[in-house]
Amino acid sequence: MLVDSYNRKHDYLRISLTDKCNLRCLYCMPLDLPESFLANRSMMSVDEIESIAKVFVDLGVSKIRLTGGEPLVRKEVREIISRLSKLPVQLALTTNAVLVDDFIDLFVEVGLRSVNVSLDSLDSATFKILSQREHFNKVIANIQLLLDRGFHVKLNMVVLKDVNHPEIPAFIEMTKNAHLHVRFIEFMPFTGNGWDHQQVFSSEEILSLVKDHFDFEKLNDRPNDTARNFRVNDYVGTFAIISTMTDPFCDTCNRLRLTSDGKMKNCLFSKGEADILSALRSGEDIVPIIQQCVWQKKAARGGQMTGDISTLSTDEIENRSMISIGG
Repeated sequence: MLVDSYNRKHDYLRISLTDKCNLRCLYCMPLDLPESFLANRSMMSVDEIESIAKVFVDLGVSKIRLTGGEPLVRKEVREIISRLSKLPVQLALTTNAVLVDDFIDLFVEVGLRSVNVSLDSLDSATFKILSQREHFNKVIANIQLLLDRGFHVKLNMVVLKDVNHPEIPAFIEMTKNAHLHVRFIEFMPFTGNGWDHQQVFSSEEILSLVKDHFDFEKLNDRPNDTARNFRVNDYVGTFAIISTMTDPFCDTCNRLRLTSDGKMKNCLFSKGEADILSALRSGEDIVPIIQQCVWQKKAARGGQMTGDISTLSTDEIENRSMISIGG
C-alpha cells in the first residue's frame, strides 16, 4: 500500500495518455500555448504504460482512470484500454465525449463502465466560445448514448463566474429523469490559464444559487470523495461540488497522477515530479521512486495556494498547464 507521511493511503492512479486534444478549452489549454508539447519519443509507449501500471497495481492501486488531453485521440488507445482492462482494477475514463461513439463498443467489451465527461455549457454558442470548437451537438448526443447504454456517467462542469455559472440550474435539471451525476468544479489556477480569484464561483455561491431553484438533500460522501454530493428531492441523478479553491478536501486524498511523458505527480498542484519513465528505460527499479514520491506529498494543494485565494498570485505557482498534467 502506498502511504504518505500523513497516513493517507493511495489506491487511485490517473494516467494521462496524451497532451493533445480535439477541443481547446481556455482554462486548460490557453490560445498562446502550442497544439502539442511533447515529441512522440518523450511519451510513454503502450508497453511502458502497461509496465508502469502493473507496478502501481502491485503496490495497491485498485482504480485507474485514463485522461488526456483527450485520451481518445491517441492512436493506440484501443490497445491501451484493452491491456489495462486485464489488470485487477476498476478502469475508468475522462473524455470530452466527441469520439465516444467510435469507442463505446470497446468500452462494453472490456468492462469499462465509468465515464466522466467534461462539459462546461449547455448552450452551443457558449460551448464554442469556451472550447473553440463546434462539437456541441456531437457531445450531447454521445452523453445520451452513454446513458442509453447503461454507463455510469458524470458531467464535469468548470464553473466560471459571469460566463457559465447561470447554467448551474439547467445542469441540475438534467438529473431529474436520468442516472446522471453532475459535478460543479471551482476554477483552478494552472500555468498560462489566466486564473483570477474573481472568476471563481465558490461552493458557497453554487449552493446559494441552487437553493433559489431546488429543494435538495445532502448525501453521504464516500471516504475518499473529492466532491460533496447532493440530490434534488425526487430526482433520479445527483449533483456535487468540487471545492478545490475555497474548501479543499486534501486530508482524504487518495489520488496519484502519471503524465503522458511518464512523470509522477503526487498532487495536481505539486511543484515536484518523479521521473518514472526515464528510470524505467534505464532499467532502474521504479518502486522506491514511486514510494518516495508518495511519501513526500504535501498536506494540501501541493504545498501551494495556502491562505485566502484573494491574495493568491499565479506568478508564485510552480506547475504545468492543465493539459500537460492530465485531467
